[in-house]
Amino acid sequence: MMSDHSEVENTVEVENTVEVENTVEVDNTVELDKPVAEEAVEVEIAADDGYGVDDGYGVDVGYGVDDEDDAGDEDDAGDEDSVMRGGGSETRRAPVQRAEPVRLQKVLSAAGVASRRKSEEMIRQGRVRVDGVVVRDMGVKVDPDNAIVHVDGDRVQLRADLEYLALNKMPGMLSTMFDEDGRPTIADMLEDWGITTRLYHVGRLDIDSEGLLLLTNDGELAHRLTHPSFGVAKTYMAEIPGPVPRDLARRLLRGVELDDGPAKVDSFDVVDVLGGRAVIEVVLHEGRKRIVRRLLEAAGHPVSRLVRTQIGELRLGHQRPGTVRRLNPVEVAQLYRVVGM
Repeated sequence: MMSDHSEVENTVEVENTVEVENTVEVDNTVELDKPVAEEAVEVEIAADDGYGVDDGYGVDVGYGVDDEDDAGDEDDAGDEDSVMRGGGSETRRAPVQRAEPVRLQKVLSAAGVASRRKSEEMIRQGRVRVDGVVVRDMGVKVDPDNAIVHVDGDRVQLRADLEYLALNKMPGMLSTMFDEDGRPTIADMLEDWGITTRLYHVGRLDIDSEGLLLLTNDGELAHRLTHPSFGVAKTYMAEIPGPVPRDLARRLLRGVELDDGPAKVDSFDVVDVLGGRAVIEVVLHEGRKRIVRRLLEAAGHPVSRLVRTQIGELRLGHQRPGTVRRLNPVEVAQLYRVVGM
């Protein structure tokens, strides 16, 4: 069995060897309820502060293509794909028509940061910045659709039209919005869950891989998460043949030559070994196609199962396979922080 810090659900038994679970704990988050009827449903996030996020695993994002990109997929519409993955030019959303200004403490409360009274304390303490300027005046009003607000250095997303979803991808599903051959896609999954907002995936996982996918309509954040200059880390749990030689970590950290150049991991850890199988955790910020699988295969340890468990600080949590959930305010702030927003 795997060690306590890396249980993975979606359990798969491999010849009585390693049992891998595709789960990682995330407290104070709510999975979207799958609609019973065909009509789309409005999903409500519990009125918690959403600030307790337990340890877990998960990460992956790439530039143009993700680390475990679907081989040969060219089925996403070019405009949609470029919005999410940035291409090489920064994608910005046109300013939203200005709404009626609202008192800052009320905006913070509505965004789930704290109660209105606690928000007022934060303002008095100088912990809140609006468009880069510290605000201490209780009477300040802001346009929630256009103001950039930070609390204790973390960005607070105020716009109601922006969505941030975490999807736990199952094997056999394409990380695309359309497939001309009719294979299952994440668009099908969103439709099944009654999600009608036009969203885009940030990076991909290949058809056989599992785990964390981020979906959003925040083009600027998506661009930064996938652009190589920001070096966003990704974490994977991989099942490989055992035993694991002592020099494997050194080789992967130093770098392995691939047909498109050298590649290396940022960190490597053996999680569990049982019989002829081993479960390892690797972290890297590479964005080349199927880089994890190619890297380990070149090192003599081909991957039989791969689960992405973290993107930056965003963790998969104990989210069930095949489900979707909205990120809480702290998780959104973590994504902004990792890309300098």
